[in-house]
Amino acid sequence: MPEPSVAPPASPEVGSATLSLPSRQLYASRTVLIFGEVTTALAESVSAQLLALAAAGPEPIRVLLHSPGGHVEAGDTIHDVIRFAGPVVRIVASGWVASAGALIFAAAPHPHRLSLPNTRFMLHQPLGGMGGAATDVEIEARQIMLMRERLNHIFANATGQPYAKLLKDTDRNHWMNAEEAREYGLVSRIIARSGDVEAD
Repeated sequence: MPEPSVAPPASPEVGSATLSLPSRQLYASRTVLIFGEVTTALAESVSAQLLALAAAGPEPIRVLLHSPGGHVEAGDTIHDVIRFAGPVVRIVASGWVASAGALIFAAAPHPHRLSLPNTRFMLHQPLGGMGGAATDVEIEARQIMLMRERLNHIFANATGQPYAKLLKDTDRNHWMNAEEAREYGLVSRIIARSGDVEAD
């Protein structure tokens, strides 16, 4: 898995002398980057930026997302904070958005889930690999099944697809290009320019 992209401190007011010009400009434009594997460290950094921007004002926040997935619970954190923060969050998918990355993408309401033209999306069931005592393996397997059910309900609600279809589609890796993801209900619009983001 690629290393996560460690985002800059949430606010330029804290340690602003050490922030690069691009980091200051991203904060000023209310833009958050989510790149790379979804980890606890990435969830902490992204959550801090979202909450700092929410505290700074009610204007919409733009997120650029490129992720192969990663830790589901870290993805849950980012998903929930996007909804918790307050301002409208518009997410622009780029490159590929898969697994826990797709969970993050689904946090935005349908009108605010955007995709660049060449993005690929992938949904699948959670992966497990625990060994040990048989009772522990049984408990872990049960938790994975509950997680799968929960995630499929999230994607069913986000896309408008029947739960039974999500269950079937995510039994294996389900890949979609940007247009297929739009038809599926995961993406609201395919855009090519920065100015198109606010056109919803």
